[in-house]
Amino acid sequence: MARTSRSSTSKWRSFHPSYYLKRPKRLALLFIVFVSATLVVWDRQTLVREYEDEVTKLHKEVGHLENLLEELKNVQGGTVRKLESGKTNNPSKREVPDDTIDIQRREKVKDAMLHAWGSYEKYAWGQDELQPQSKNGVNSFGGLGATLVDSLDTLYIMGLHEQFQKAREWVANILDFNKDYEASVFETTIRVVGGLLSAYDLSGEKVFLDKARDIADRLLPAWDTPSGIPYNVINLAHGRGHNPGWTGGQSILADSGTEQLEFIALSQRTGDLKYKQKVENVIIQLNKTFPADGLLPIYIDPHSGSTSYSPITFGAMGDSFYEYLLKVWIQGNKTSAVKHYREMWEKSMKGLLSLIRRSTPSSFTYICEKNGDSLYDKMDELACFAPGMLALGAVGYGPGDSQKFLSLAEELAWTCYNFYQSTPTKLAGENYFFHAGQDMSVGTSWNILRPETVESLFYLWRLTGNKTYQEWGWNIFQAFEKNSRVESGYVGLKDVNTGVKDNKMQSFFLAETLKYLYLLFSPPSVIPLDQWVFNTEAHPIKIVAGQGGENFGDLNEKQKQFFRLRGRKEGRSD
Repeated sequence: MARTSRSSTSKWRSFHPSYYLKRPKRLALLFIVFVSATLVVWDRQTLVREYEDEVTKLHKEVGHLENLLEELKNVQGGTVRKLESGKTNNPSKREVPDDTIDIQRREKVKDAMLHAWGSYEKYAWGQDELQPQSKNGVNSFGGLGATLVDSLDTLYIMGLHEQFQKAREWVANILDFNKDYEASVFETTIRVVGGLLSAYDLSGEKVFLDKARDIADRLLPAWDTPSGIPYNVINLAHGRGHNPGWTGGQSILADSGTEQLEFIALSQRTGDLKYKQKVENVIIQLNKTFPADGLLPIYIDPHSGSTSYSPITFGAMGDSFYEYLLKVWIQGNKTSAVKHYREMWEKSMKGLLSLIRRSTPSSFTYICEKNGDSLYDKMDELACFAPGMLALGAVGYGPGDSQKFLSLAEELAWTCYNFYQSTPTKLAGENYFFHAGQDMSVGTSWNILRPETVESLFYLWRLTGNKTYQEWGWNIFQAFEKNSRVESGYVGLKDVNTGVKDNKMQSFFLAETLKYLYLLFSPPSVIPLDQWVFNTEAHPIKIVAGQGGENFGDLNEKQKQFFRLRGRKEGRSD
């Protein structure tokens, strides 16, 4: 009991001021303790305030993002959200926030599409192409509705569903391929077969698959040659194939090697192997004598399968052959079944390196053309697809080569962008020449609304996240708006120096140029590159999971059910 009392007395004394006044050291100690405690409390209060400030900032940011999302929903009518496919394991795909500027620019591109489509609908409905100046349509592709079919997936991706449904009804009820018309196998495949397959993959409407099969069946006799290298022209009604007279009876490289994506996809979706077999045999034949540098002349003998003495180019008549070597490998999920496509493509990229030159004084990187042992310092705007192709293919290399080809892609994209920036109209000519000490100069000076440069800017932005490519694309779009937009659509220029206009709205302006510009300002999860592959007419084709080029019969039950359900959507049989 006494111990308890002493303890209590001591405790009382220790809190009495007189106790410390008589003991200076203890007073100093108490002061130190008091100050320390005060500082701790102050620090905690400061931390709490800072924490509360951070929470407030985060709440504001969340509110801002929610507002953007709501605005995005209103702008797109839900289409962007519908096309987003969730997260991906693809390390090359970067998630880029969808900001207000992107939304506004995307809306401007959508407005351009509405202007182009509305003009076509008013003055050329169902015909192949619109002539905006004279306000009439022309059937430059035999009356296959080229602009309408080419635009289906663009309408769908942009959320223009009323326009899409009207176009769908025309396809279902009016589109007829039984025409006594000499059709380009290449153009019909990339625009019509590709357009219909893409519309099917996006919407699930079976009518598009049925129509794709109909036109593909009419094209198939073109491959009935001694070598399997197709004729490039076919009569759609009678199935007679031949080559243009101006080629001397030869088949064209790009025209013969740019059907693989579409016909393999058609076999996957129908279960009929004949489409896949015809187009893959072309690659088998070319691979038998494929050169070490992977560069093929543009003319091939359809009887022997051998190449003829002719130019080598990544421009007109060569370009998309190399593009499809890479893209079939991607379409086949990069498996062993399609390994030879990648191997051929890598050989061709070694060859491409041998064609690379740099101008003086500005060191613009460009791709030469070759004839025999001679190099020509000329590059087509068509070859401006190459930066996008190189960026897309770079991920298949090891780290060293990957960076080398990505850097090359970026250098070439800068050159292609300057094709536009170097003219008074800020629109590119058809081709350019390079002279020592003078850099680039326009050769053929027309512009027909081509997409290749914005295509590459799209790929580079998607794969690097560098917003510079968006800015370049926006500048090109504004140049189109300033120089090519007229009262009734869009036209090309007869001369990019004077700005004199022509009288044609190319179908690929709606199918490719505007689509790539729209996607350039859309979230990367809209048509993600690990789930879709674009044909050379910018028609996205869905990559079938687990497929390495196998036929539909090899699909697992889940995948079969996926396609069956898509084919039965809304119970339409059409």
